[in-house]
Amino acid sequence: MSVFSLPDFADHEQVVFCSDDASGLKAIIAVHNSNLGPALGGCRMWHYATEDDAIRDVLRLSRGMTYKSALAGLKLGGGKSVIIGNPRTDKTPALLDAFARALNQLNGRYVAAEDSGTSVADMKYLAERTPHVAGIEDKPSHEAEGMRSGDPSPATAYGTFFGIKAAVKRKLGRDSLDGLRVAIQGVGNVGFDLARQLKEAGAELWVSDIHEENLVRARTELGASALAPEAIYAANVDVFAPCALGAILNDETIPQLHASIVAGAANNQLAEVRHGSALMHRGILYAPDYVINAGGIIDIYHERIGFQRAALLRHVEGIHDTLLEIFERADREARPTGEVADALAEERFKR
Repeated sequence: MSVFSLPDFADHEQVVFCSDDASGLKAIIAVHNSNLGPALGGCRMWHYATEDDAIRDVLRLSRGMTYKSALAGLKLGGGKSVIIGNPRTDKTPALLDAFARALNQLNGRYVAAEDSGTSVADMKYLAERTPHVAGIEDKPSHEAEGMRSGDPSPATAYGTFFGIKAAVKRKLGRDSLDGLRVAIQGVGNVGFDLARQLKEAGAELWVSDIHEENLVRARTELGASALAPEAIYAANVDVFAPCALGAILNDETIPQLHASIVAGAANNQLAEVRHGSALMHRGILYAPDYVINAGGIIDIYHERIGFQRAALLRHVEGIHDTLLEIFERADREARPTGEVADALAEERFKR
């Protein structure tokens, strides 16, 4: 594969391939843009089917981080890393040691944080070996139960909740979520916390997940109805909330949607840019993923600049108004919401 010719390469400043035979580390670190600051983004560990899949994933994710930080008003660039392997069986201290050495070689151009397949505990382990890690503090960061700096997932869920409120207000003309029907794809850390907040607001829940234990928890604790992974798209709901992996909105799944809103925490939900137009032409309001799921990076940013609870709250809740601005402009200009979000972000980080 030629990396430079990939559509997802998108003018990346730097792509680093890391390997260590002794530990089995195979990782990729991508720095997309650093105009606004160091490239901060999560470290994902996943058992990719092919190395090409891993390359595409890290390129798309790092680009998304540039746009996410720019629209969230953060002095950060965009980057991401992926470790190829099963996080449940392949993650070892030796592998993390090797990854820390790789981070040190970049000398701060990229700062890692928790992501799918890694944890706050992993980041704390890395922080003992490299200063180029974020999201490791434990101080309380929000009145809501379970939200604390160090683990970005509660802030991601909190921001996504406010984003759904904005989408419901714009599309359905209502402020209350009572009786709202929501299908959540993936009820891990972020998806479950989002489901909890929606349940408390009066929403009815349908969920899917590849891990049975997550489904059991959602059914038992939240009274959610479980659906097979392939059935979640066609659920008769108001909102479809993708909270798992990306590229799930495509030629096959979009025609199945009954929801009038797509608003969830997953990264890179559109398989291709044109799928944003496909949603618009079907009358489905799409909340651009890197806008609605920015709560986690906002939380980590506030950890870096000096944590203040009230400031963090205001910043994350601001996702609501940012989305309303995007929705209004998209309607006025008859453009897909993702296209409008991209334009707004580029005005900031391309200065």
